[in-house]
Amino acid sequence: MGPNAVRQATTPRPRPVPPPAAGVTAPSASGPPPVHHTLICVALPAFAVSPLHGQLDGHGVEGVYRSGVRLLSRCRLHVAGRPPVPLRSRLVSAECAEFTGAVRISAAPDPDVLVERTRDAHGTERIVLRNLSSSPLRLPVDVTLATDLAQFGAVAAGRPGPEAAGSVHDSGIRWPAPDGAAGTGAVVTADPAPDDTLASAGLLRWELGLAPGSSRTISLSVRPGPGAPPHEAGLSRPAAASLVPGPAVECDDVRLAPFVDAAVDDLRALLCRDPVRSDDASVAAGVPWRLRPVPADALWAARAALPLSTRLAAAALRTAARGQRTGPGPASGLLPGELRDAGPHVPPGCTATEATLAFPVVLAEAWRWGLPERDLEELLPAAERCLDWLRRRAGDGTAVEEEAGQGFLRSVTQAHAHRAAELGAGLLDAAGRPGGAYWREWAGEARTAFRTRFWADGVAGGRPVAGRLPDGRPVGTLGSAAAHLLDTGLAAGGALAPCLLDPTRTVQLARLFRDPAVDSGWGLRSLGEGERAHNPLGHRSGAVRVHETAVAVAGLAAAGLEHEAADLARGLLDAAEAFGHRLPEMFAGLRRTPGSGPVPHPAACRPAALGAASALLLVSAVTGIRPDAPAGTVTLRPMRSAPLGEVRISGLRIAGEPFAVRVSGRGLAMVEEAADGLQLGV
Repeated sequence: MGPNAVRQATTPRPRPVPPPAAGVTAPSASGPPPVHHTLICVALPAFAVSPLHGQLDGHGVEGVYRSGVRLLSRCRLHVAGRPPVPLRSRLVSAECAEFTGAVRISAAPDPDVLVERTRDAHGTERIVLRNLSSSPLRLPVDVTLATDLAQFGAVAAGRPGPEAAGSVHDSGIRWPAPDGAAGTGAVVTADPAPDDTLASAGLLRWELGLAPGSSRTISLSVRPGPGAPPHEAGLSRPAAASLVPGPAVECDDVRLAPFVDAAVDDLRALLCRDPVRSDDASVAAGVPWRLRPVPADALWAARAALPLSTRLAAAALRTAARGQRTGPGPASGLLPGELRDAGPHVPPGCTATEATLAFPVVLAEAWRWGLPERDLEELLPAAERCLDWLRRRAGDGTAVEEEAGQGFLRSVTQAHAHRAAELGAGLLDAAGRPGGAYWREWAGEARTAFRTRFWADGVAGGRPVAGRLPDGRPVGTLGSAAAHLLDTGLAAGGALAPCLLDPTRTVQLARLFRDPAVDSGWGLRSLGEGERAHNPLGHRSGAVRVHETAVAVAGLAAAGLEHEAADLARGLLDAAEAFGHRLPEMFAGLRRTPGSGPVPHPAACRPAALGAASALLLVSAVTGIRPDAPAGTVTLRPMRSAPLGEVRISGLRIAGEPFAVRVSGRGLAMVEEAADGLQLGV
């Protein structure tokens, strides 16, 4: 064949796969289908779940979703009758994934065509075919499409439903919603228009000519059918960036910058527009299993993001406050929330209690970072109602039982309540409201009570208990949740509020966290090795909980236990690098060995709000920025050991103005940019 001849691909086309008979569904799954081997692109309310090879076959939860409906379950590409051989897959951003493959047409061993596919959360796919050979090619290209228009919950339960019947629509295919079903169906359009469309089989066909070294592009776009409600639209990129601005990170440890960048990208992708106030948004807990905002997770994520801006915190607080229970009754002041599985030893935790106690904490710290006065005035009544709920829940004592706690007193709940009381007192004082002295006294009594009720003494120094059963017996398991006992909070003048533990018990807990039974080498296990029912893949019985490990890093650093904090921080960074700098909410708690890597959890959310928050908590721990914007001061207490080397962070905000800090390799901090009049505190 001469160099200018056109080589026609003669491999037969794939035969169209007919849709299944009406009423035929996949067998029921025994549990959530695994997602650890997929790439998940997110821009809520849209997301796409793709296998690593890039072909959507409709297996498991694969597909393109919007507002919980699967708009596309199948998208199979064949070039000259062959699927591309997968070469590489990666996330370009939280919203977009890239798949690279190759196709060999000639008898030569080298591939002739490079295939690059990019698929985003919104359902846009761009297919680029490049002729790598020295001869012109004429390629038959087929894309087979299908959808079942099923709800995500049904798909995850193994009941996806039959594939919908499509019809030709402009330059693509349209699938109307079944009679009586919610939704508006789905439409796929193609550019350029296909040369042939077989709607009954969902098949689009092209004949493409490629000169040597040239490329051709096919773009596909799936969207809801006509009449989709406008409130389903997500936040625009500028709006998401204004709620979660991105800092610029320079660090001797080159892993920190991409870790923070991925965290910011994930938080933006997880933003869900508030249906009542369209300019407000909260972050969803995680994709694909927790697709909506959970107030507790949303507030913890907003708290971690306070160094970037107070806007996300204000929006999350407003959204949570709109769901607060009001009126008479013991639940007045409670924020909504479901139960959170707590493993085999203790009953499920109540995220409503967690969110209610987090609300005054996040508001108080946002005020220190520079929350505008108008937002404080708007949100303070909701915080007071949260504290009133705490007062009623505690009754005459200082031990707080969770809502729906079934009589079980959880030690972590005591930490949340203590923190709410300490920071709530400062918040009430700053606003000129009564009650500050009462809550400071209550917090002091809670610290004393904790030592006798929730700490088991022993010859080796003792340890905290997980909680107490209704009959008073302690549950003595130890895991990552104990990190919340170390969590403090911003107080007046850049000081830190006391944590629930005294200094001696803080040092003892740090020693326990260093035990390989608890520290896997990648992070803290939710239940230590050797405990009854330990399972390294158990959600709360042995898996590494990323957020709780980051809370431990921040708490240990604040207590001056930098060696212990640095070890945990480096373990998290090692794990983040292995996960492509995008940490899931949890991963297997298998012990780290030389040459090993962290093992994914098959049902973990990634991206996850608290997984992303962990990167920002690490930045706060390393730099030690403690502002008091109302007083016009900022105090710097970096980790003097500089475990990550020199660090420079710019693009932060205090009092709404840019702030940049540099921490040298010797642990000395210097402010490089700040608002006029902001004074360096002592």
